Amino acid sequence: MEEKVKFEIEFPIQASPSLLYQYMSSPSGMSEWFADNVNSRGEYYTFIWNGSEEKAKLLGKKSDERIKFRWMDDVEDENLYFFELRIVVDEITKDVSLIVTDFAEEDEIDEGKMFWENQISELKHIIGSN
Repeated sequence: MEEKVKFEIEFPIQASPSLLYQYMSSPSGMSEWFADNVNSRGEYYTFIWNGSEEKAKLLGKKSDERIKFRWMDDVEDENLYFFELRIVVDEITKDVSLIVTDFAEEDEIDEGKMFWENQISELKHIIGSN
């Protein structure tokens, strides 16, 4: 298997960190923008897109700040690969950004970024952010 490369994308979002966190951290919130359906059992989440399932383990979360998962397909690469959604608030302007950190194989980075751009665009639409 080819090594994956880390990438980060920042999305300015006009929403409060607590509202944003609700959509990032709950299965019902994530079902509205991230996947067709999301179920959780303890620290394990199942994401469903067009009938196919992907399972992920919750690695950690901090209220109104971040949530981090590892796809079960990447478990053998124990600490290397994950995806994280992190909320950052500019101390001066109070502007809110969502920073996505993910990994993809070199030739799939553009595809990975496009996936996140589409998902975050849907999230912004749902919460009424431009």
